[in-house]
Amino acid sequence: MDWFDLLTLPTHPIRASCRVPKSLGPVTRRGDEVPPTDVGATREGVRGVWEATKALYRTGLDPGIQICIRREGAVVLHGSLGHATGNGPQDPPDAPKRVLDLDTPFCLYSASKAITAMVLHKLDEERVLHLDDRVSDYIPEFGVDGKQWITIRHVIGHRAGIPTLPAGALNLDLLEDPEQIIEMLCAAPRLSRPGRRFAYHAVTGGFLLGEVVRRVTGQDIRSILHKQVIQPLGFRWMNYGVAAEDVDKVADDAVTGLPVHRLIGPLIERVLGTTFEGAVQLAQDPRFRRGIVPAANLTSNADELCAWYQCLLEEGELGGVRVYDPRTVRRATDEHSYYELDMTLLMPLRHGLGFMLGSDWVSPWGADTPRAFGHIGLSNIFAWADPDRRLAVSILTSGKPTATPELFRLVQLIRSIGAAFPKI
Repeated sequence: MDWFDLLTLPTHPIRASCRVPKSLGPVTRRGDEVPPTDVGATREGVRGVWEATKALYRTGLDPGIQICIRREGAVVLHGSLGHATGNGPQDPPDAPKRVLDLDTPFCLYSASKAITAMVLHKLDEERVLHLDDRVSDYIPEFGVDGKQWITIRHVIGHRAGIPTLPAGALNLDLLEDPEQIIEMLCAAPRLSRPGRRFAYHAVTGGFLLGEVVRRVTGQDIRSILHKQVIQPLGFRWMNYGVAAEDVDKVADDAVTGLPVHRLIGPLIERVLGTTFEGAVQLAQDPRFRRGIVPAANLTSNADELCAWYQCLLEEGELGGVRVYDPRTVRRATDEHSYYELDMTLLMPLRHGLGFMLGSDWVSPWGADTPRAFGHIGLSNIFAWADPDRRLAVSILTSGKPTATPELFRLVQLIRSIGAAFPKI
């Protein structure tokens, strides 16, 4: 057995795994797709991407996977594998199972941040506010303990100096009364001078941005996103949470893989205000699924998320409908942090105003992606656009592993996408 065999072992004595059916046919769905040769790709390349997707599913890390890829605006791969409910590691073998279909929505977790950022960019475009306005211009009580200098731009760019969520703020009972969460953020001390330090704001920034939107427009951010994007583009999902009658339609998430490492656990708890397992459990609660958590509970399927990134790829227009000005898209996706050490995630990242950026060498979107932009969601949700390849991609997964060897299959999937769709 060599090192590669160790990376791809199918089981582990303490590994949480989903049950993978011997035949994938009954749990496979494929949508309408154009021939790859119509958009400068090969059938072998796209077939390789789908095989890499199946290889990821066969690891047992994910109860379900959706993938959608657009090239030159046309859908070349749209498929799903697995179950929406009933096949998590904690589910009994005889639990009722619902096969995942192409329309099933997923919680996007932190991939929500890109959409939330674009709500603020759009309001700037409409001159409702300005990104360089101070947060305290709209939330006066926030302007204490040096926080009066924090701007909306600081929050979107993860430079506000308040990356840590106050204890008790992620109480689901408070989602019906967000002003209590804002009170906690107003009372919380800043950890660094605004603008000085790049530190990922996992949850705090979303609550602040949502409250700014509510106070400046008189409507919650869910209503504004519906007006800006969902209604014009004709989407079914793609908003914060879901209606009460749709709660059970959302794919169930499950903690999978090896237990959270003792060195990673404290970092996650400091960032999220709860344990990794606790965060996933909170996201399954109907209160979370119905509520508004701007940094973490936007709900969509792979098709609509991929279409939204296609809209950005087309500088704000999709199917003849314009929802963003081209300058707005360019401003959001331009580089604002160049390989600066993220003091929260403890890794170097290139970042725009709301988006994680690609690079020539190593990035979330693979190698040789210097103009790519997108966002990751807990813990293996990936969505991005690559202008050089005229490519929009969304990979939604309901398994939530941390560090586990089988994630090598996810790296292989992303690499296969880069190889299948060369630069144009």
